Amino acid sequence: MFRSPSPNASFFALVVLVSVAFIWLVLPWYGSVLWAVILALLFRPLQVRLERRFGGRRSLAAFVSVLACICIVVIPGVLILAALAREASALTASISSREFDPAALLDQVRAALPAGARHVLSSLNLGDFGDMQSGITSFLENVSQTIATRAFTITQGTAQLFVSFGVMLYLLFFLFRDGPALAATIRRASPLSDHHTGKLIEEFEAVMRATVKGNIIIAVIQGTIGGLAFAALGIRAALLWGVLMALLSLVPAVGASLVWLPVSLYLLISGEVLRGVALMLVGMLVISLIDNFLRPPLVGKSTRLPDYLVLLSTVGGLTLVGVNGFVIGPLIAALFVAVWSLYMQDRSSDGGLTPPPSSGP
Repeated sequence: MFRSPSPNASFFALVVLVSVAFIWLVLPWYGSVLWAVILALLFRPLQVRLERRFGGRRSLAAFVSVLACICIVVIPGVLILAALAREASALTASISSREFDPAALLDQVRAALPAGARHVLSSLNLGDFGDMQSGITSFLENVSQTIATRAFTITQGTAQLFVSFGVMLYLLFFLFRDGPALAATIRRASPLSDHHTGKLIEEFEAVMRATVKGNIIIAVIQGTIGGLAFAALGIRAALLWGVLMALLSLVPAVGASLVWLPVSLYLLISGEVLRGVALMLVGMLVISLIDNFLRPPLVGKSTRLPDYLVLLSTVGGLTLVGVNGFVIGPLIAALFVAVWSLYMQDRSSDGGLTPPPSSGP
């Protein structure tokens, strides 16, 4: 006999359906929401100090905090993107006009190699560097064209960009002003227990702060030092290489060495020994060691994730959702570890992990 669903089950189904519809509605703006949350967490200490300074006037403090985010993050980012677009366009033009010829550089490197190394390359069918030359030339041209196009599109101020920034800043104001109240509402509305909800919220905040405060700040410092070193040594497209080093610094176990190490080796092989040694010293003693010195005070053990899991989650996030993946990937991995840790703790406390006592004969 058919039984109608209970009122509680029907209401729960309605809650799930409406929640899914709301997520689907705001999904096109997930980037704006994500970065509003990131900036709100990152600048939360500033908001607290401003509230004290302004006598508890949270709206005024939130407005000043938003202005600080615009001045510290948004405006410098737009200016860097504009300069990056110009530099990438110039590099594309120089490659197309053969003013900058990667194939000729490879020929120069091959000529500087010892006879034994050339023999090994010949045995591997790389002696003429033909395929490698065309591949590297095509790769550099495609990369520079892509960077120039994307950066130019962003800095031209399309309607989509303005709306995204507007949504982010609008949300950011309310997250600054009403952040604690929203967190308390989430805790009350969570279907999980208070213990589980508190642990997951703490893990979310810890990973978000660690990822942004640690990875982004370290990446910016490494990219800045690398770009300045390239510019001081007279290497073409220093800003482009600096931005590339900053982006690669976000990926664990890879880092900026994928840029400065090949360039320093090329300088050494091509006879620019002083410049090559200088760049290698900067890379090994400054760029690479920055992570070891700055990560403990900036991040500490906030994520508590092993390096291999950070690498897999970061690369997976970047592959699936693009640049936002360096935050989303580790966040999902940390929540995965936190949920399973809570589950194991609950089973241990309930005796679920210990075998039942055997009955007597």
